Amino acid sequence: MKELGPHAFIVIGGTGDLAHRKLLPAFFKVLQNSKSEHSEQTGILVGVSLEDWDDERYCDWLIQLLHDSGLHTAELEAWCRKNAYYQPLAAESSAIAQSYESLASRLTEWDRKHQLEGNRVFYLAIPPKIFPETARQLAAAGLNSSSGWTRLVIEKPFGWNLQSAEELNKVLLERFDESQIYRIDHYLGKDTVQNLAIFRFANMMFESVWNRQSIRNIQITVSEDLGIGDRAGYYDKAGALRDMIQNHATQLLTLIAMDAPSRFYADAVRDEKLRVLRSIDPIPVENAVFGQYTAGESHGEAVPGYLEETGVPDDSTTESFIAIKVMIANWRWQGVPFYLRTGKRLPRKVTEIAIVFRDPPVRLFEPLGVCDSHPDVLRIRLQPDEAFQLSFDVKAPGEPLEVRQKTLEFSYRDAFEHIPDAYCSLIADVAAGDQTHFVRADEVEASWRMYAPLLDCPRKIAPYMAGSWGPSEADALLAANGDAWQTPIPEREKMD
Repeated sequence: MKELGPHAFIVIGGTGDLAHRKLLPAFFKVLQNSKSEHSEQTGILVGVSLEDWDDERYCDWLIQLLHDSGLHTAELEAWCRKNAYYQPLAAESSAIAQSYESLASRLTEWDRKHQLEGNRVFYLAIPPKIFPETARQLAAAGLNSSSGWTRLVIEKPFGWNLQSAEELNKVLLERFDESQIYRIDHYLGKDTVQNLAIFRFANMMFESVWNRQSIRNIQITVSEDLGIGDRAGYYDKAGALRDMIQNHATQLLTLIAMDAPSRFYADAVRDEKLRVLRSIDPIPVENAVFGQYTAGESHGEAVPGYLEETGVPDDSTTESFIAIKVMIANWRWQGVPFYLRTGKRLPRKVTEIAIVFRDPPVRLFEPLGVCDSHPDVLRIRLQPDEAFQLSFDVKAPGEPLEVRQKTLEFSYRDAFEHIPDAYCSLIADVAAGDQTHFVRADEVEASWRMYAPLLDCPRKIAPYMAGSWGPSEADALLAANGDAWQTPIPEREKMD
């Protein structure tokens, strides 16, 4: 784990759901695992929120969070008592500026007290609709720069479409430099995702076949077994395309398809990802299938259909499933389809990339009666258990000649004792100033641009039963090219 170093970690929305569930537990894990021998030198934590609390009340709340998260230690409690602070935000819009001015004044005081060297992270754990106003308030209070470094972290979604993404970037970049902005997609914090570059560019046996000559198609599946739960207000406006494809799945696509960067540093990597996105024409509606789950079974229990979920309009045409065929017009990938799919109420929660290789140019063993061959498939499983699996044909022992498909597997869980949480990795990267695993403004806009034809087009919604892998139309999308979906491999049994 990278060292935190002295800085102020300021969480705007510091008592909210994201802070409570994900961000602050990850922060304390990073703090606990920091290589620094002097944890008191790693800085301070500042919560900023609407609650009318003081430092002591916030510290008590943090200590309860540590207990709830199973992270409590005497050392962390002592750290909170010494290094945690709270700044209330005024509820009235006319007084918000004064709250940020007070925060600026107190940060100057804390810089001196804790020897923070003016280093600050502002993490916006707040609804995206107030990102622009928060950025304006920070800048107006002089908090967009300091005597050290200043970094701004925002969570997806980065806009609602191309126009809103451009407007958000304009507000941010008028007040902060791109080098200060860290756009978090937590998928990029997963170790298996971060290992994709190592897997590809440090192992010649894979990179040498990573092209149109050897690969038939690439499939990215991001499936969820749950329905929309109590998120109808958000989800029925967003749908699967905005919620999963435009961000998570597209980032995976760029990492799989990119060329090797000239050097492994942030902008070189992001330049290559951007080249991939710019090689993709806007996707026509005929290359997409939109679906909506109907009543069915999930893990043996009856579940309602999408239109029966609380808060969903009876006439909703929001997709809970989408499958897309993407074509990349460049030298490496010309003619190779990339199939992306995501959905709610699918059989299980899994994220997997399947690299399907071409058949041999000659079916050498057909004259010997071997007709049942299978394509070689490399599966990269990102969740729930992180692993790589390569499937290939082998001869079964004995006679007559029989070919069977077998697998080789590398499991992170078996190979390593500790796999950091994605948020832990990304928080450490922010503190270290490493933007490699964060999304740049031009990437965001290029991604929205490629999906623009699909966002508001008239759409035919294909029904699929809850507990299935989606509508039959999604199978037909691949069958038109002679392809078929690779069913994600089951989760391995956990070892004691």
